[in-house]
Order: sequence, then C-alpha cells, then structure tokens
Amino acid sequence: MADRMASAGHLAGLLGPWRQARHPSPSYRALADRIRVLVLDGRLPPGTRLPSERELALALGTSRTTVTSAYGVLREISFLTSRRGAPSRTAVPPSAGARSTGVITPSAENESHLLDLGAAALTAPPGMAEAVAAASEALPAYLGGHGYTARGVPALRDLVARRHTERGLPTSPDQILVTSGALQAFALVLRTFVSPGDRVLVEHPTYPNALEAIRQTGARTVPVPLARDGWDLVMLEAAMRQSAPRLAYLIPDFHNPTGLLMDERERGRTARAVSRARTLTVVDETLLDLDLDPGLEPGGAPDGSSGALPSPLGVGTPQEAVLHIGSTSKSFWGGLGIGWLRAPLPLVARLLSVRAATDLGTSVLSQLTAAELLVKQDSILTERRTVLRSRRAALVDALRTHLPQWRFAVPRGGLSLWCELDAPVSSDLAVLAAQLGVRLASGPKFGVDGAFERYVRLPFTLPEADLRTAVTRIADAYATLTRDGPHGLSPRSSASRRIGPAADDSTPVVT
Repeated sequence: MADRMASAGHLAGLLGPWRQARHPSPSYRALADRIRVLVLDGRLPPGTRLPSERELALALGTSRTTVTSAYGVLREISFLTSRRGAPSRTAVPPSAGARSTGVITPSAENESHLLDLGAAALTAPPGMAEAVAAASEALPAYLGGHGYTARGVPALRDLVARRHTERGLPTSPDQILVTSGALQAFALVLRTFVSPGDRVLVEHPTYPNALEAIRQTGARTVPVPLARDGWDLVMLEAAMRQSAPRLAYLIPDFHNPTGLLMDERERGRTARAVSRARTLTVVDETLLDLDLDPGLEPGGAPDGSSGALPSPLGVGTPQEAVLHIGSTSKSFWGGLGIGWLRAPLPLVARLLSVRAATDLGTSVLSQLTAAELLVKQDSILTERRTVLRSRRAALVDALRTHLPQWRFAVPRGGLSLWCELDAPVSSDLAVLAAQLGVRLASGPKFGVDGAFERYVRLPFTLPEADLRTAVTRIADAYATLTRDGPHGLSPRSSASRRIGPAADDSTPVVT
C-alpha cells in the first residue's frame, strides 16, 4: 500500500463544522461520524494515515479524549485499522457497501432493452457515413504498402499535432503516436514506464478503466481525493512528496466522472508539483472538445462570453515530464476506435519498441475517417454541444423534480453529472435500477477499496425522453432502498430479500 498521510490541519479543514446540532452529545460520536463520511466519500481514501490523537485534538480545539474515543468508535466499526506502535489508517469495511470495482462497458446486445446510463458516450454524428466514404476514396493511396502504421497515418498525425500547437503546446507530427483509443495509449505508457510495485498517482474518483489498467500492471495506486469544487492541491503535493510515484494519471479537462475543469492556478501548481517530484505524468484530454458553456467557468470571460479553455497541463514544465492522450471516442464516435498519444521525442522510440509486442498499428481506414472528421470538427462539434446542452438540461430538470435530495454541480462541459446521494446505497441502487430497466455505473467503480457508495455517475448522452424515463425509474429504486432504514446503514441484505437475484454491478467495465 502506498503511504498517504492527512495532516492534522488538513483533516480539520476537511471535517469542517463537525459538531452538528443533530449530535448534541457526545462530541466523539459526531467526530467519528464525520470521519466515516469522509472515508465513504473518498475524501480520505482507504489506507490514509491519520494524525495522532494529540495533533488532531490541537487542530480541532477539542480534548484529546474526544479524538481518542472517536478513533475507538471507528476501529469498532472497521473504518480505522491500527497495530501497536503503528499509525491509524482508514479503511472501508465490506458491510459499508459492495466493493464494485472494475471497468465499465456499454450494454451488451442482450441488454438492449436497458436505458444505458453506464456508458458516457454518444451515437455517431451526422456526416459519419460521408466521412467513411471520403476515407474510402483516399484509401487506394495506401494499398501499395504493407498497411502497418506503428506511428499512424501522416495526415492524422499532422492534424493532431496542429491541435496541440494551437492550444499553446508546440508539437511536431513526430511526437504523435496514433493508437486504438486513449485507453490503449495509457496502457502503452504503463507497459513502457511502470513496473510491478511502482506507485501510480490518480485522482479520486477517476476513470475506472484506467484503474483496471494500473492494476493489471501490478502497480500500486495512490489515490488523491478531489475537493467538491476542484483539486485538493495540498493532498496532491503531499502525495507527490511522500509517495514519490513513478507515474501520475490526471484528467484536468471535464474530469470523468465529476466534470470538474482545472483552472490556470491549479494547473500551474500541479505542474510545479510534478516537476519537483520528477514524476512522469499522463494528461487525459479525451473530453477536451466538449466545452458546453465557454466563459462560465475557469478560463472564461466574466460576462459569460466565449472564453478559451485553460492552457494544457504541462505548458512550462520540462517537456520530458508530461504526455498527453486523446481520442475521437467522446467527441465523435466510440466505434471509430481512434486515439493518440503526444510524447516527448526522446520517449517515442521506447514507446514504439514496446508497442511492437502487442500490435503493429491501427486501422488505416479508421485513421483516414478520423482525419476527415477532424477537418470538419467545427461544424460537427457545434451540433454535438447543442445536443448535449439540451440533454444536460433535461437530466438536471428530471433530477430536481424526482430526486431533489440528491446534490450535484452542473459542469461546464463533459458528458455526465456526479451525483451525491443522501444514503450510501450506490451499488444496491445499480442492482435494483437494472431490474427496472436502467443500467447505472455505481460510485465505487470510480474509486478504490469501496469508496463512493454515496455517489453515482449519470451521463446526459441519451435523448431527453429517455433521460426523464430513466430518472423516474431510478427514483423508484432509490425510494425502495431508503424507505426502511437509517441512511447510515447499507440495505443490501433487506434489498436482496425483496428483489431476489439481480444483475451483477461488478460486471466488467465503463466508458
């Protein structure tokens, strides 16, 4: 387990006003309850080392007896573990909810009856058939060769390099490797630079398939919690210092699943932390094109007029320290299977050597199709953003009508809402919702060791009518789960008796 520590001052900030009116006495139970919620929400990832009783008591302005008693309660309910002479560490007991880990995939063909909110992905845009036809016309020029393109078709690499350059990150086509999706690009980086036992820093929550890719390398994940409104830079900097991760995986642009957008200040501070730690960093820009409200959040003009996105993470840092991955899957269509990796030139040869052991290139026809779409991206993305704004509004309205107790922030861009429930029942909700015809990605899929049972990701990618129908069914399932017991307890056993065998939410995979 990678070492993570929450300082007394930082934990006091996370706890906030922990003495609530509903806990008039004793104080130690109110403190224990607040720490338990922080663990369930992923703000204190499992394995985080807590400060000593004395240090936390001083930071909170309370007695050491209160903190000692609170830690004792947390040990009794298995949210805290400790050995004699060793610091106390957070944990999530199995009884707190299902440990729903693994990747997320779209619905299988035999699940076509489900309203699929497990996949944050759109259908193909208008003009896809025309792009394929134009690519087919260009294909004969490549038929005289062997067809293996380890680096990628030059026309596509030129376009991708230009995208980076126009955003302030000068890039040559020689720095671009075309892959079969962004996930393959990330997996290639892991195979090239990470060995079993190495530490890989990730945001918490983060993209589930990336967590699975890290697990398959035998590396150790170092989760750094996100704040409600941005990145917890204190924890990120501490994790960089204490864990010395070999690699970091970050999603600064419309983060999946939260939709957060890292602002310029956060990017600068993150880049400095990466540089000081000499940690190779992968920046996932898969959702970059889906800026739905330019000007309303970081990088935008205060009057709501069109504003540019913040600079790419890594601008101003040593070029050998940061790699960028992207794809056409979210902007255009997942079925195209095209991604890319922007790497510093000194690393390209190593990446190509490792790639040769798994594949020798990506479909030429798909690459040419992607190039056609990128040439016409302005008109395609304008239509995409209009559709997504309408669907986002429909989902927000349905949630506020049928599930007003859920909390969420409406993101500036991306494809989904990250909803906070008022009960830790996310995994159970996914099971019951499937029986009512809605496929969900439960919160724990986006974390490690059972965190995020009070969260669920809801994409706004389906048509408006389907989104409204899905929310009414989810509301029915949620009411069934929460009507019988206190919100602090998992209803798994009672729910299972009521509804019988159900779809397994741990089935691999999320997009």
